[in-house]
Amino acid sequence: MVFSSLVFLFAYLTLTLLVYYTIGYKFRNIFLFVINLVFYGWGEPLLVFLMVFNIFFNYLGGWFVDKYRSNQKKKKLFLILTCVLDIGILAVFKYTNMITETLNMLPFLSIGKVDISLPIGISFYTFQTMSYVIDVYRNDAPVSRNFINFGTYVALFPQLIAGPIVRYRDVAYQLEHRTETFDRFTKGVKLFCIGLGKKVLIANQMGALTTALFEGTQTNGFLGTWVGIIAYTFQIYFDFSGYSDMACGLGNMFGFEFLKNFNYPYIATSITDFWRRWHISLSTWFKEYVYIPLGGNRKGVRRQIVNLLIVWGLTGLWHGASYNFIFWGLYYGILLIVEKFLLKKFLDKLPTVLKHIYTMFIVIIGWGLFYFTDVSQLFAFLGNLFNFSDGLFSEYSLNFTLNYLPMMCIALIASTPLGATVYNKIAHTKYVWIAETIFCGIILFVSTASLVNQSYNPFLYFRF
Repeated sequence: MVFSSLVFLFAYLTLTLLVYYTIGYKFRNIFLFVINLVFYGWGEPLLVFLMVFNIFFNYLGGWFVDKYRSNQKKKKLFLILTCVLDIGILAVFKYTNMITETLNMLPFLSIGKVDISLPIGISFYTFQTMSYVIDVYRNDAPVSRNFINFGTYVALFPQLIAGPIVRYRDVAYQLEHRTETFDRFTKGVKLFCIGLGKKVLIANQMGALTTALFEGTQTNGFLGTWVGIIAYTFQIYFDFSGYSDMACGLGNMFGFEFLKNFNYPYIATSITDFWRRWHISLSTWFKEYVYIPLGGNRKGVRRQIVNLLIVWGLTGLWHGASYNFIFWGLYYGILLIVEKFLLKKFLDKLPTVLKHIYTMFIVIIGWGLFYFTDVSQLFAFLGNLFNFSDGLFSEYSLNFTLNYLPMMCIALIASTPLGATVYNKIAHTKYVWIAETIFCGIILFVSTASLVNQSYNPFLYFRF
C-alpha cells in the first residue's frame, strides 16, 4: 500500500497530468477514460472488465430510457431492468459471503464457502450509474450521447474508490465544456496536499493508536478504552475526508468541480446536523433515490418512520457486508426518529455546548458499532466503556495515550473550522500565496517521508 501510494504520487499522477495538458482538448476525455481503466486495472486487472460492463449497460439503459421517453411502460421497464442489474451485481460481489454465512446458521443447510473478492469502489460507481439512469428517467439529467464521456464520468480515478458519489447531472456540462485554469489547478494542488496530510499525518497516527489499544491483549482501563474509540473517531474522519479532499483536489487539477463531501461533522449539535455534514454525497443519494420515492414525509408519521428505518438500514448495509453495519445504520435511524419526534423541542432549549456533548457521545458510541464486526467483541467493548473496575488506565494504555496525546490535540483542532477561519482572514493579503506554497510543500514533504517510513497505511473505505 505504501509503495503504491508513492508510485501514484510521483509516477502515475505526474505522467497523467503531463500527458493530459500536452494533448489537445478534444482528446482529453479519451485519454482520461483510458487512464482511468489503467488505474483501476492496476490493482484489479480482471475486475476492470466488470466496471466496463457496468458502464456499457448503464449507458444503454440511459439511452433506451430516453428513446422511449414518450412510452411510459417501456421507459419504466428499461429503468427497472438497469437498476435490477446494478443492484444484482453489487449484491453478488459484496453480499454473497454474508448471505451464505447467514444461511449456514440454519440447522438444515450447509452451503460451501463462497469466496468472492470485493471489487474496489463498486459501491461508489454503482450508485453513480444508478443515479444517472434514474435522473434521465426523471428528466433531471441529460442523456449521454457519448460513450467515452459517460465512461470517463463513471471511472474518473480521482473519486473512483473513495467518493464522493458524483451525480451525472452535476458534471454533465463539465465533461464537455470544462475549463482548466491556473487558479483552479493551484486550488486543486492545495486541496490535495491538505487531504494527503489528513490521511497520512493524522488518520494513520490515530489508526496506529486505535489498533494498539483495541488489538492488544492488555486491559486498557476505563479511560484507555475511551481513548481508543476517540482515536478511531478521529481516524475515520481524517481518513475519509482526507480521501475526499484529495479527490476534489485532483478533480480541480483536471478542470472538474466536485461537491463538498464533509463539512466539519464533529462540530454538529444534533444527530440530524451531523448527517447533514458527514458523507454528504451518500446522505443526498439515499434521500433523493430511496427516501423520497418511498414517500418521504408525505404519507403520515407511521410511514415516515418506516421509510427512515429502511433508508438507515440500507445505509448501514451499504457500508459493509456484516451485521454490525446494519446495527450501526439502524442505530442512527432510531436516534434520528427519536430526535425528530420526541427530543427536538428539548434539544432546541439546551445550550450549544451540551447539544454538542450529546451529539459527540452518540457519534463516538456509534463508531464502536462500526469498528467491531464481531458481536462478542462489540459487547465487550461497550461494557468496557462503562467499567470502572479495571481502573482508569493500564500502564500499557497510558503509555500509548501519552505518546499520541500531541497528535490527538492536533486532530481535535483540525476537526474544527478554526484553521479555515484563520485562513479566510488572511486569504486576500498580498503575500499569502508564499505561505500557502511553503505550507503545502511542508505537508507534501513530511507526508512523503512518513509514507517511506510507515508500514501502517490502511485504507478504511476499501471494503465499501
